[in-house]
Amino acid sequence: MTIATPRVWVLNGPNLNLLGQREPHIYGYESLQNIEQNLIQHGQTMGLNVQCFQSNHEGQFIDHIHRATAEDVRYFIINAGAYTHTSIAIRDALVGVKVPYLEVHLSNIYAREAFRHHSHLSANAQAVVCGMGSAGYFYALDFIKKNLA
Repeated sequence: MTIATPRVWVLNGPNLNLLGQREPHIYGYESLQNIEQNLIQHGQTMGLNVQCFQSNHEGQFIDHIHRATAEDVRYFIINAGAYTHTSIAIRDALVGVKVPYLEVHLSNIYAREAFRHHSHLSANAQAVVCGMGSAGYFYALDFIKKNLA
């Protein structure tokens, strides 16, 4: 009997499809596609099946989270973008599927506008990484690998 490769979903919210173009002085010059490709490759070297999803639509984001149980997802890495600060529905979906997750932000949300200082997701996250640019996703993936070992 073979053991399935642990599945990790990387979930990115609204406007993250504009990485590299949108406010690069805050979010960096790297595209989301490049970050995702590198995460998938990094996951493969660690024996993880990394799959990435991005949506600008809250309902699609929630529907994707709901599929995690049927897809045997072991962990999420989530950058919900602006939904971090506004969406109780995404928080409830994450709690509802009972898949552990790490919250990631490219910028330091606590050094920015006051409305970005509150996260509806942090209280239930295993860890929060912010202000480290795209490296935050990789730190989160390394954390997951250690926790699955």
